[in-house]
Amino acid sequence: MKIAILSRNRRLYSTRRLVEAAEERGHKVRVIDILRCYMNIASHKPMVYYRGEALEDFDAVIPRIGASVTFYGAAVLRQFEMMGVFPLNESVALTRSRDKLRSLQLLSRRGIGLPVTGFASKPDDVEHVISLVGGAPVVVKLLEGTQGIGVVLAETQKAAESVIEGFMGLKANILVQEFIKEAGGADIRCLVVGGKVVAAMKRQGAPGEFRSNLHRGGSANTVKITPEERSTAVRAASIMGLNVAGVDMLRANHGPVVMEVNSSPGLEGIESSSGKDVAGMIIKFIEDEGKKGKTATRGKG
Repeated sequence: MKIAILSRNRRLYSTRRLVEAAEERGHKVRVIDILRCYMNIASHKPMVYYRGEALEDFDAVIPRIGASVTFYGAAVLRQFEMMGVFPLNESVALTRSRDKLRSLQLLSRRGIGLPVTGFASKPDDVEHVISLVGGAPVVVKLLEGTQGIGVVLAETQKAAESVIEGFMGLKANILVQEFIKEAGGADIRCLVVGGKVVAAMKRQGAPGEFRSNLHRGGSANTVKITPEERSTAVRAASIMGLNVAGVDMLRANHGPVVMEVNSSPGLEGIESSSGKDVAGMIIKFIEDEGKKGKTATRGKG
């Protein structure tokens, strides 16, 4: 197969591992900088160009699109879909999962466990929103934040009101969520490939840090997940429409609650902690499912 990987940096661990895994299985792989792509949209024959070259004859495309370039990246991915190239994750699913509010609403509608979440636009409603999620302490999140950036733990009512009003003053969209104290600064990342959890890890935040992101000093260890956690991860990925997803959950007293469904999960932490060849599993999925022209949306939506 001829596989394109949309990534801005071929030296990143995840991109490098996907290239290695694909080449080990005899495939031709090309890493393409998403921002150097441009498109011919008006033609009867949709095409993606890269540095003056038409990108033709690819069988599959793997999007490794950073959050900061979601809009443009999704447009390029959608163009590949219109050309009949099989996407590991489709553009509609990618944009759906990147919209934190939309994704939580979709998961909620399907009965997935979530932290109680509030959303408002006016400072006059702040006090009531805080009470809706159970009162302080609360977690305040920027909708556009990634990798733990723009996530604040407000431990008192006054602190919560000040943080929320400050964000609102900057015209930033935010979520207010209940603080799951019993999680102890740890979360579970389940890696879902083709409707199955293929690996899982427990990420523990650094001392004094409630965020468990690995690049913020957190640590990762293999973990045995419960049947309920496994089912929740698979269902969450399916609801988002993602073939490959990293589902982040907290262990609350009333069961697993989903924090986020990541459409471009990093592979370094999960492979290191689990010892599993996740990149190889992703390429195997493409071999099994990646038929030319097999896209559910064909660029629609």
